[in-house]
Amino acid sequence: MELSGKTALVLGASRGLGRAVALALGQAGVRLILPYYDWPDSVREMQEKFSSLGFDYLALKADLRKEEEVKELLRQGMKHYGQLDIVINNIERGGMPIVHGPYTPKQWNREMDTTLKAKWNVFHETLPLLKKQADATMIVISSIAALTGRKGPAGLIFNDGYAAANRAITSLTETWAAQGAPEVRVNEVMLGFFEHRHAEETRGWPLLTSKQQQELIDHTLLKRTGKSDDLVQTVLFLIKDATFMTGSTLRLDGGYVLGGEKIPSMPEGIEGDLSIKT
Repeated sequence: MELSGKTALVLGASRGLGRAVALALGQAGVRLILPYYDWPDSVREMQEKFSSLGFDYLALKADLRKEEEVKELLRQGMKHYGQLDIVINNIERGGMPIVHGPYTPKQWNREMDTTLKAKWNVFHETLPLLKKQADATMIVISSIAALTGRKGPAGLIFNDGYAAANRAITSLTETWAAQGAPEVRVNEVMLGFFEHRHAEETRGWPLLTSKQQQELIDHTLLKRTGKSDDLVQTVLFLIKDATFMTGSTLRLDGGYVLGGEKIPSMPEGIEGDLSIKT
């Protein structure tokens, strides 16, 4: 896909990883629809940054948990740009046990409504627009909490409901890919411990002891947390180059999921030892 002149809906662009992806797309000449809801200081910083770079963008307030607000967001976006080619479905609310403690009904509902329902709302309302394009794509951002659950070193960061919601995302990605085909490719990027997502620059990370932080890093095969550029390069690959990939989940976790399993030394074996009767 040639990016210049395309239009992208990028969720979560006011902060962290979402902003990094939006910056990369804007620098490639993509026109941006950027919904926001809270974090007013971050929204102001985003607008100042994108305006100073000369990006063509439209920032609109919307609660994506509400179907009518998603419809209005897209109505205004289509009135302004007339087409939609790319959706970065990057919205979640993860309640870290180290921050929130035991579940409350309010926290459970917030995680489910934001991490799961809002993603579904965005897909449901954008699919007809994406299907009008010859080559459109959606990238769904999720978490390895889907695989780890609330256990091991990750248990202080990933909550039960958040993990369950993310496991559902993989099922939805596969369903959405079937619904979108052949015009729309839908793929999932499952994140491990990233700066701005689960690790550094989050509320929970500094609440962990240095030992607990190191346990998470040691559990990761590559012995580091993910950086914004790791995600940006993966997203650009999926948009521009992965033209025969849909319904797939890429695990971008530095090997965290595999890190708890150690490879034993190879035993000598018994073959060729004539002293052993078989």
